Amino acid sequence: MSSQRILNARYELGELIGRGGMADVYRGTDTLLGRTIAVKVLRADLARDPQFQARFKREAQAVAALNHPSIVAIFDTGEYSVPGGPGEDVRVPYIVMEYVAGRTLRDMIKANELDVESSIGFTLGVLSALEYSHRAGIVHRDIKPANVMVCADTGDVKVMDFGIARAMADSAATMTQTQAVVGTAQYLSPEQARGETVDARSDLYSAGCLLYELLTSRPPFVGDSPVSVAYQHVREIPDMPSAHNPDVSEALDSVLAKALQKSRTDRFQDAASFRRALRAASNGIPVPALPSSEAPTDPNDLVEEDPATQLLSTTAVGFLDVDQFKDQPVDHPQDDALPLGLPTERERTAGQKTRRRTWIATLVIFTLIVLAGGGFWLYSLMNLQPPPPAKIPVPVVANMSESQAIQELYSAKLVPKTVREASDSVAKDMTIGTAPTAGSLLDQDAEVILKISSGPSSVTIPANIVGRTEPDARDALRKLGITGDVSTVRTHSATVPVGVVINTAPAPGGPIAASSKVELQVSSGKVLMPQLIGLPQTEAEATLKTNGLVMAVVEQENSEVAPGTVTAQSETFNTEVDQGKTVTVTVAKAPVTPTPTPTPTPTNTDKPTPKPTETKK
Repeated sequence: MSSQRILNARYELGELIGRGGMADVYRGTDTLLGRTIAVKVLRADLARDPQFQARFKREAQAVAALNHPSIVAIFDTGEYSVPGGPGEDVRVPYIVMEYVAGRTLRDMIKANELDVESSIGFTLGVLSALEYSHRAGIVHRDIKPANVMVCADTGDVKVMDFGIARAMADSAATMTQTQAVVGTAQYLSPEQARGETVDARSDLYSAGCLLYELLTSRPPFVGDSPVSVAYQHVREIPDMPSAHNPDVSEALDSVLAKALQKSRTDRFQDAASFRRALRAASNGIPVPALPSSEAPTDPNDLVEEDPATQLLSTTAVGFLDVDQFKDQPVDHPQDDALPLGLPTERERTAGQKTRRRTWIATLVIFTLIVLAGGGFWLYSLMNLQPPPPAKIPVPVVANMSESQAIQELYSAKLVPKTVREASDSVAKDMTIGTAPTAGSLLDQDAEVILKISSGPSSVTIPANIVGRTEPDARDALRKLGITGDVSTVRTHSATVPVGVVINTAPAPGGPIAASSKVELQVSSGKVLMPQLIGLPQTEAEATLKTNGLVMAVVEQENSEVAPGTVTAQSETFNTEVDQGKTVTVTVAKAPVTPTPTPTPTPTNTDKPTPKPTETKK
């Protein structure tokens, strides 16, 4: 992307500020309006795929008509060409968006910076954005912490990435052409996981998952794979947030219990009611619980709960026709008649009656003994102290990525708390180890300190940083582990192309602290115009050549200065001019001396003309 600096002759790209699965985001400048923007560019290797093209363009179409303070605004869209092969150009689309200076909720969760009050506030902002987009007929379908930005200056939230959003009229298309469920597994609604129709209430379920993670630093469901997580969304009931965070009130538990209902009809029906319930819960007012006897009677509700149940019920009713038993006469046996046509019982003898009573007494005594034994066994079982829960060994997570290590600890039923430490041996964002160490035995849900490498404590700026483009140089410094601010200073150069690094401060080659600030001295592609007036022509030409400029000479007669002296220049002294520009200089030359005209010999007209001599006769 470094070769494509300006898009549409208007949007100048700067540093890379984000990278996702399908697009890169650059900080840029709108040269026409002079404002900072964010430019989202589809990755060139995905631009050939029509599905990615359609999904990327759908994001711009979905948000273009939305104008809300909690939704990242779209300013413009376009395409540019990149070489795709012999005789082939690939059209790569881009979106020009509002630039938001801040962090995502995902980053704030990882840093453990959220309390109950701020979690409620951020969720209210997300619900405000959803209320507006739902009124406009747009379902987001991918609400998650990574898609919510928090402004650094105001603390307001901005919902972004409507890449898989659809109009409600088209929301039935929850599957892609490859039959993969769209969305993120840990925040999928049950209907999304089943591939059913998606509406506004699906976004509200995802918002409930987001609030759950803000309050507890973990999603409602975790599993070994996205499929297992999606299955839990459909079948399992999550733990109450208060089980993981004692600061969560019962009122907040009741809000999330309603927001995470499996059936859409049992959830909040719109974002406004969710917001009202959340505000009430922050004041200690819970959401009324659903009646325990309440059960869906609509066939569509049965399909949502369990399609197999409805199929079984419908089949059973089909085989049982109750109407055929109506108005049928019922035969009642006569009082004196024996049922089933049995013969009349004969009169028993005294011996028979005695044996009968003995057997009955024996059976009663045996039954009482069995019941007494069973009762004693049950009493003993109920009064036994349960065995202490088994201790859980801390798993080995060293050299795993942060997300893998967190998932491993959650799977072991332990609660991770991440801290960052400098490490010269473990790569940045990889796991150093845990405290307690791996193999230690802990109780279930015990907290484990997860040590994540923040990179080396000192680094050396490589010499090959000089000559790179600014974005490449920034990426290289970040990969080295430099965490300090990387600033840019535009420097004039006669030879280095525009946008290429000339030098760094501190200079390359020496060790510096990883937290040090680094200044990139980047060529501006311009030079300062030197003063040429008064210089001899040869000296002026050498000065221009030193500055990478070309001289064009115009001679002009001038009797006041020595011939060959520069008397004027087309570019003003000390102004910025582009590299290689031609500068016209005026050089004095000696004036031409006119050739004198010869003076004619004058004729004397005063001398008297001699008279002719007369001849005498």
